[in-house]
Amino acid sequence: MEFNQFTSEIIATASVLIVVFVLRLLVAKVVRRYAKVNHNLEHRANLVIKYIDLLINIVAFIALIVIWGVQKEDILVTVSSITTVIGVAMFAQWSILSNITSGIILFFFFPFKIGDVICINDKDFPVQGEIEDINAFHINLRSQDGALNTYPNNLLLQKGITILKPHNDQPDFMD
Repeated sequence: MEFNQFTSEIIATASVLIVVFVLRLLVAKVVRRYAKVNHNLEHRANLVIKYIDLLINIVAFIALIVIWGVQKEDILVTVSSITTVIGVAMFAQWSILSNITSGIILFFFFPFKIGDVICINDKDFPVQGEIEDINAFHINLRSQDGALNTYPNNLLLQKGITILKPHNDQPDFMD
């Protein structure tokens, strides 16, 4: 086999790798800037970047498979088999996936931050406390009596949240 026979595949592969590299840099820069502007923690931004990078890598892998001429029928059989196995495993672990997805949504769209005092409006088990940490799977709330409560991210999206006392990011010069 000659090198010239695979020139178009090599160029396409190089193009995909360059696009992946640029996309990953761009995503990291945009997410970190968003986190800085909205006063989110760096480790939360890093988690979101990792999740998006994983998605980019999966799409790039599929693109490389297509570029190198794997038959479409073989791709569909392989992808459907992998999806079935992953689907069964994820169905058993749906709450983990739900909490990760909720963590990403909370990162970009929810108005509360670490230091805010919130009330989770759950009619059966209302929870009130100061947010100490927001992780990929849950938040930590410190109640007035000092108890540490962990609350799953996916339930935060399902329940009403009242911000009782926002954390003051600005120093108070009036005191």
